[in-house]
Amino acid sequence: MSDTDENSPPAGAASGGLAARAMAARGAPYLDDLNPAQRDAVERLDGPVLMLAGAGTGKTKALMARVAHIVTTRRAESDEILAVTFTNKAAREMKDRLSRTPFDLRSPIKWMGTFHALSAKILRRHAELAGLKSNFTILDTDDQLRLLKQLLRAENIDDKRWPARQLAHLIDGWKNRALTPEKVPAADAAAFNNRGTEFYAAYQERLRTLNAVDFGDLLLHVVTIFQAHPDVLAQYQRWFRYILVDEYQDTNVAQYLWLRLLAQGHSNICCVGDDDQSIYGWRGAEVGNILRFEKDFPGAHVVRLEQNYRSTPHILAAASGVIAANEKRLGKTLWTEAEGGEKLRLIGHWDGEEEARWIGEEIEAMSRGTRGMSPMSLDDMAILVRASHQMRAFEDRFLTIGLPYRVIGGPRFYERLEIRDAMAYFRLVVSPEDDLAFERIVNTPKRGLGDVAQQKIQAEARAHGVSLVEGAALALEAGAIGGKGGKALHVLLEGLARWGALNREGRLNHVELAEQILDESGYTEMWKADKTPEAPGRLENLKELVKALEEFENLGGFLEHVALIMDNETEQGGAKVSIMTLHAAKGLEFPAVFLPGWEDGLFPSQRAMDETGLKAVEEERRLAYVGITRAEEVCTISFAANRRVFGQWQSALPSRFIDELPEAHVEVLTPPGLYGGGFGAAAAMRGSDLEDRAAQANVYNSPGWRRMQARAGERGLSQPRESRSPVIDLEAVARFAQGDRVFHQKFGYGHVTGVEGDKLEIAFEKAGVKKVVARFVTAPDDVPF
Repeated sequence: MSDTDENSPPAGAASGGLAARAMAARGAPYLDDLNPAQRDAVERLDGPVLMLAGAGTGKTKALMARVAHIVTTRRAESDEILAVTFTNKAAREMKDRLSRTPFDLRSPIKWMGTFHALSAKILRRHAELAGLKSNFTILDTDDQLRLLKQLLRAENIDDKRWPARQLAHLIDGWKNRALTPEKVPAADAAAFNNRGTEFYAAYQERLRTLNAVDFGDLLLHVVTIFQAHPDVLAQYQRWFRYILVDEYQDTNVAQYLWLRLLAQGHSNICCVGDDDQSIYGWRGAEVGNILRFEKDFPGAHVVRLEQNYRSTPHILAAASGVIAANEKRLGKTLWTEAEGGEKLRLIGHWDGEEEARWIGEEIEAMSRGTRGMSPMSLDDMAILVRASHQMRAFEDRFLTIGLPYRVIGGPRFYERLEIRDAMAYFRLVVSPEDDLAFERIVNTPKRGLGDVAQQKIQAEARAHGVSLVEGAALALEAGAIGGKGGKALHVLLEGLARWGALNREGRLNHVELAEQILDESGYTEMWKADKTPEAPGRLENLKELVKALEEFENLGGFLEHVALIMDNETEQGGAKVSIMTLHAAKGLEFPAVFLPGWEDGLFPSQRAMDETGLKAVEEERRLAYVGITRAEEVCTISFAANRRVFGQWQSALPSRFIDELPEAHVEVLTPPGLYGGGFGAAAAMRGSDLEDRAAQANVYNSPGWRRMQARAGERGLSQPRESRSPVIDLEAVARFAQGDRVFHQKFGYGHVTGVEGDKLEIAFEKAGVKKVVARFVTAPDDVPF
């Protein structure tokens, strides 16, 4: 679709009958190496298709082959295909894979990108329908918070009691559900001290005044335009003859409506996803979107991609065993033609520090090839944690032993102070109405424009209903700001006008313009004069920022790219172990993966379970599935009896997910006598060894042990004697009865309200009702003072 003729379909509209299409596809090389399920998904072009693709099953390959097949069979031209992804990385991978697919594309896929990038493209075409100008600014989270804080201050709202971040979370949630202020349901009316929707409406009005949008607006405005202007929707329905969606399980309500509206014209929509990998419910993703696909699109054809090309049979079986415990899933079982490989390894440790030491030693042994296998590069190993605070122990340990590592998901390049300042200058040059950018740079570097001067600028802007740039000019004209500050402000406004003219007229290359802005504004000189140790690094970052502009046609295109991507450059240097959260690991794969911290409360997350109950447990289980399936050859799960969390030692039970691992595919590494229970792998603990381990596992009691003992009894194996069973701590139970007053180190004082084996239900005075193991509480008289 060309921007010059957006009211008519592409020039090369689909043509040719069945014979022509069959002839075009004859001998298509992109079909040759597809397995039967992949080929079915590729060749089924008419109507809705759900490609249920398990981890490592070649979904991107199938998706790109489908694009090739659509174009080759002349069902549509490349600019009649809408291909939607969730991340810019995925979009780049698709484009790269498409360029290597053996067929003649004839022209690039113009409408391939993320929901937000494509929505921005559509919104700029129809900005006036949303009350905006086409050069609107896209605010990031920091600017969103600053704007909300301004609104709260204007209403004399205490930010400590009612924080702007909380309001931002509420508004983002409403936008994810495609709710404009007037559509927020009555059930949410009490949010933010009964004023949530009021501030939401004020925030939206302020955004329009600034000619700005936030990320949620990109989809919300497009959905609203499609719903309110059927002619615009029909236009895009005609253009997009085929829609392809990756990671469909991660869509939120707004994205779902966006797709449904576009697909209503022809229903040629192919959604690729895996309900077992839906792990972003905390940011609005609705796994129900993929679960009800067949209901939403009657006559849909579902193709299950189950042949895995990544992992060993043991790893796949372990992952399948865990995820099978979820009730809400469409169901599939991964398999592979590969043979052999190591079993999934399970080991328990006394504490988190010991866990970090053991993993560090294991990584060193694997890198040297002293584990009975070929040496493995550090780049091939990853540690995936449930919570970021787990990283500290590994970082401390690796620094001590000199083991190179990288933390994935740390501070991003474009979030650094100096980069945000420079970007504010660039934004203001492209869009002078961007008041937030003006506020950020008006006194950076110092220009003698303190709070009083800035308040005068704000007052002039409000009084005349203009932007802060214009308000500053009016303040100077009225003599409201004089002296050194007035002169500096005059120089700044002249500079902004000059740089803006150079940008609009294209008289100066945008890379050179960026350098000129930073130099003439005094920003570069400010850091050159700074004597702090960080200053040289900040100057290097500014150089890198200017260098990044070379890849774009203009300053505006670069700003939109940054707002949408916020992607950090890949680190350079030698091989390093990767440390990241499980959420950050989705889409990645490594020959060796370590999964530490599998303890109830940490994984699955207690906070998540407290908030959404069973729904959270199922999402946490999907996260476990994602973690295991990141491993290609070696997967190690570990847990600790004790862990320091935010400075406090906490005892824990092994994760319930460990009990769900299939015993035939797991090797237990825990030495006898060490914290090693919690797993139902009877096959690894047969005979008297089962009894010995049970007797020695005196740190915790797990449901997995009960199941393990039951299975052992069914097979006629040695059964632990009741007196030695780890399931019930008889001494602890005997000490307490219903009504007894007890003390817990974390929860304080309480009364026992129920007894079930060695589990006590206690009504704590400050923490409410909790269920705890009896050994972790004492009588009040035993509390040391």
